[in-house]
Amino acid sequence: MGIVDLSVPIGEDTLSPPSVNLQLELTSYHRGPGFWQASKIEMLLHTGSHVDFTRHVQEDGETAFDVSLDRVSGPAQVVDLSFAEANHEISVADMQAHAQAVAEGDIVLVRTDWTEKHWGDFPTYYLESPYCSPQAAQWLVDKGARAIGFDCFSEYCARLPDFTSEDFIIHKIILENGAILMQQMTNLSKLPVDGRFMFYAPFIKILGAEGSPARFFAVLD
Repeated sequence: MGIVDLSVPIGEDTLSPPSVNLQLELTSYHRGPGFWQASKIEMLLHTGSHVDFTRHVQEDGETAFDVSLDRVSGPAQVVDLSFAEANHEISVADMQAHAQAVAEGDIVLVRTDWTEKHWGDFPTYYLESPYCSPQAAQWLVDKGARAIGFDCFSEYCARLPDFTSEDFIIHKIILENGAILMQQMTNLSKLPVDGRFMFYAPFIKILGAEGSPARFFAVLD
């Protein structure tokens, strides 16, 4: 049995998604005698590997406190789109060709290998990423996916100069249909593409939070 870490590293060079466009700040405090350190971190909840909940797109939506861990834990499968290059639109045709095995209640991880190639290369990571079409997102929701993760930045609108919250249509399709959105995944190339495996996305249980940092991992036999 092995654990595959599917989370990206974050630090003071990490840029949050373009919707807010902030950098992480880490401040450390020390107290003696001897060595003792306690640090404060300031970052968007959507920096690096994270989970999104419906409060992200709906004022009365559920938050990190409301979502049980079984919503983001359990059997998962990879949709292998590793052929996708920069600016590739993930389409319904891609889903029909590579995601027919998705069934009701599955956790689905969409693999493009973009994060493995470009994490830390900002803003290219966001502005040239493969992205998901609304129709493909709806296809996965209609197939019954209860949680959907991407190793690319799923929203096309990130590259537009004057986008609004309404342009984040992939978030809205997934979250408003009752599924969970998981973002900034990596190492999906290390997972099997021909069957299911156990996947876990523990997140911080923050009252009122529309999203939460997560440590994604898979357990393989």
